[in-house]
Amino acid sequence: MKMTGARILLECLKLEGVDTVFGYPGGTVINIYDELFSFKEIRHILPRHEQAGVHAADGFARATGRVGVAIATSGPGATNTVTGIATAYMDSIPVVVITGQVPTALIGNDAFQEVDIVGITRPCTKHNFLVKDVKDIPSIIKKAFYIARTGRPGPVLVDLPKDVQIATAEFHYPDSIELRSYKPTVEGHSKQIEKAVSLMLEARKPVIYVGGGVISGDAAGELYDFAKRLNMPVTTTLMGLGSFPEDDHQALRLLGMHGTYYANMAVTNCDMLFAVGARFDDRVTGKVATFAPHAKIIHVDVDPTSIRKNVRVDLPIVGEVKKVLSQMLKVLEEQGDKVERFRTGIEPWMAEIEGWKQKHPMTYKQTTSVIKPQYVIQKLRELSEPDAIIATDVGQHQMWTAQFFTFTKARTLLSSGGLGTMGYGLPAAMGAQAAYPDRQVIAICGDGGFQMNMQELATLVQNRLPVKICILNNNFLGMVRQWQELFFDRRYSQTCMELPIDFIKLAEAFGATGLQATKVDEVEGTIRKAFETPGPVIMEFKIAREEKVLPMVPAGASLNEMVLNA
Repeated sequence: MKMTGARILLECLKLEGVDTVFGYPGGTVINIYDELFSFKEIRHILPRHEQAGVHAADGFARATGRVGVAIATSGPGATNTVTGIATAYMDSIPVVVITGQVPTALIGNDAFQEVDIVGITRPCTKHNFLVKDVKDIPSIIKKAFYIARTGRPGPVLVDLPKDVQIATAEFHYPDSIELRSYKPTVEGHSKQIEKAVSLMLEARKPVIYVGGGVISGDAAGELYDFAKRLNMPVTTTLMGLGSFPEDDHQALRLLGMHGTYYANMAVTNCDMLFAVGARFDDRVTGKVATFAPHAKIIHVDVDPTSIRKNVRVDLPIVGEVKKVLSQMLKVLEEQGDKVERFRTGIEPWMAEIEGWKQKHPMTYKQTTSVIKPQYVIQKLRELSEPDAIIATDVGQHQMWTAQFFTFTKARTLLSSGGLGTMGYGLPAAMGAQAAYPDRQVIAICGDGGFQMNMQELATLVQNRLPVKICILNNNFLGMVRQWQELFFDRRYSQTCMELPIDFIKLAEAFGATGLQATKVDEVEGTIRKAFETPGPVIMEFKIAREEKVLPMVPAGASLNEMVLNA
């Protein structure tokens, strides 16, 4: 049976299990949208900006573990997707972005709304394709989804010229795909795993350091079993939050620039660091020369290029973290008494860590005169559902969320870690809510980041997506202001956002509900009312204007050189 290229595309998406796409129509994708009009198997959600559409697909992917899909037209539609694509690329999120393109005969002629989106996105996609023949659509879509979800996940772009969408061909979707130059390693090398376990059992001051790879690899269960078998302390990156329950006594919580005192001290003083699905980002390591200076480092990652890229590694293991941890657990079963001696041997180390926890817990100075943002975050955790999904923008509120929310389940924090994209939180929450209409989804934003994609309130209302939006409003670009206070003598250059925006009226203008708290005793009631109110709700909290995110490791300093009070 012959079909148009546009129809073939939608049939391919259906066979890949896609049930939701986020897209914005335009001239070069109008044929796709014409087919979509009568194609009921796929739900389409119309964002108000293409960047938000890709962020929504990204949030959908992070919350579900499935590939998110976004569609945009050519030219400005395509270029508007770039920030969303780069965000997904930096955080290894599986997204397929489909862009329209001018007809093939016009490519290179500066046609209306023509742009070389393949060239533009080459540095920030895992791979991209320009489709030149309608017959190639099925194999290219199959490749796109396979590349996006396997190995180290990431975004793939498919550029589809208008004439290819109109052309017809017989439709055959391949059952599998073979890529000669792309064969990710799945299982870890057995000898390396045996060496790693032996090295681990010799340690007396071990730490497990966990990154987002454990979440994207669906390995939280294996990580928990492994950590419990050896009773080892676990610290996580921002991207790894939720992979190990933060209310567990073995949890060191967040590591790095705004990490806990005890996590940073443990890594600085450990003699063995077991890195799992992490890439030793500069926000984690601080001064590389003094990062884990006494430790033997074992690094497990599915991406071989991430190993030894930033720090020395004594024992590398390439493979999917879920498989590798399962292999390690099997090796541990054969160790018997060695495991018990190890557990006994690290008891003094666990006691030392407990001392650091007691000396410098994650805390803040409570007050009754002004709302502290940390208090709001703690109340959100206390009053929200156990499996609530939290999406954040980027800035101080993001770090307060990481420090004080207490994440206990994987895929419950959606946050732009690598690119640090302001405006990410609201559309990411939108994507998660589309995936899980019956779960509680909360977007935690600063007043600055919220304004970058606040138009998506319209999308929430139109699609009946009941996201609860928490705005921590200090009328500042807070994180930059904090640096200006600490390192630039309080010269607040262009970080004061003095225009008084009425977020209550804004919510009402979009057909949502707006609530505000200006006093400490109003916080709990505001949150409870928001959670009880149907549909999207904005909760605005007027917080202490010059509150800082602490602890803080200054740029270029070692992890043990934290600013604890300022």
